[in-house]
Amino acid sequence: MFINFRRIHKCRWVQLLTTSLVLCVVMVCWEPLDHHVVSHVRSYAYRYLVNRFDFINSSFVARRDRGDAGGGTPGYSYLIDHPGKCDRADGGGPDDVLLLLFVKSSPENGAQRRAIRSTWGNETYARRRLDAGVRTLFVLGAHPDPLHRAWVQGELRREDRAYGDLIQQDFADTFHNLTAKLVLQFRWGRRRCPQARFVMSADDDVFVHVANLVRYLRALPADAATGLWVGHVHRGAPPVRRQDSKYYVPRELYPWPSYPDYTAGAGYVVSGDVAGKIYAATLALDASVYIDDVFMGMCASLAGVAPRDHAYFSGEGKAQLHPCIYDRMITSHGHAADMYALWRATVERAEARRTPGPLGDWYCTAARAALLCRPHFVDTYSCMAAFA
Repeated sequence: MFINFRRIHKCRWVQLLTTSLVLCVVMVCWEPLDHHVVSHVRSYAYRYLVNRFDFINSSFVARRDRGDAGGGTPGYSYLIDHPGKCDRADGGGPDDVLLLLFVKSSPENGAQRRAIRSTWGNETYARRRLDAGVRTLFVLGAHPDPLHRAWVQGELRREDRAYGDLIQQDFADTFHNLTAKLVLQFRWGRRRCPQARFVMSADDDVFVHVANLVRYLRALPADAATGLWVGHVHRGAPPVRRQDSKYYVPRELYPWPSYPDYTAGAGYVVSGDVAGKIYAATLALDASVYIDDVFMGMCASLAGVAPRDHAYFSGEGKAQLHPCIYDRMITSHGHAADMYALWRATVERAEARRTPGPLGDWYCTAARAALLCRPHFVDTYSCMAAFA
């Protein structure tokens, strides 16, 4: 069979070239696309149609020979601790704490900790401007490099003497030990600050609009203020099986095609009673799954707690920056470099930018719809947030 190229019209050439290009792209990308789509469909069906994760209780039971003396993560001693952080300043016993705020940080991220202390993590601001009892603590492990560990540890001790807000245990501060940080948070909170009405966990590159968060927590009805676990929810998510991904989980470690529902680890809030249940679950489960937000989902599943999605808790993405977004936002991820600027935009200029009345509400709804209701591939606020 021969093709007479002279008879092919010019536009046919364009169609042939376009078709060939599309076929080439599909052939090159078919395997990862197939893996991505099929794994999500299969995991979602498995999560909601096949198995409700009753297996977690028997499959991830902790070894009882590890012990749990002294609080914190079993097997790890405290390098820096503040047992009286939640006590009253006059020494008169436990203080009224609305929010116990844990910030997951790394030993070398001193600049980010300073930015948080000066902005949304400032306890004095929360007490004087919001009339809220907030305790902020930075959760750390030890520097993973033995050659620099002693020097970094000396710097951390000087920092803690100045601010008194670090808690640290002697596990290596690496991605694969994030679960150890999660366990440390809930066990420290249960033992050192059990009176806290709400507990939040956040990364040190997350911006928290603490005024909006406090208003949200105070507005919760009594029946919703217990059993609370709120954030950006991932439902029916599959384990990553690609070995080149840092989120890779081998089948030997987790053989099932779906995780329990969980909230993004960048920032979420639980009520005090849920924090106690998560603490109990960490005693029952073996923390071998090193992705901390997934392990949180496993603990919550064992405790019978389901996550609640909130439109203005971001996932791994950065929120669109606009005054009408600021008025609703609670968390936004990816602010290691612009924490101060966002603080000025959201808090210090809040009254100046406010437009009262129905006209302002209509304008902001339209602005949010224009920003959020368009195709995007960033794990942040959804289109529904424009009208929430």
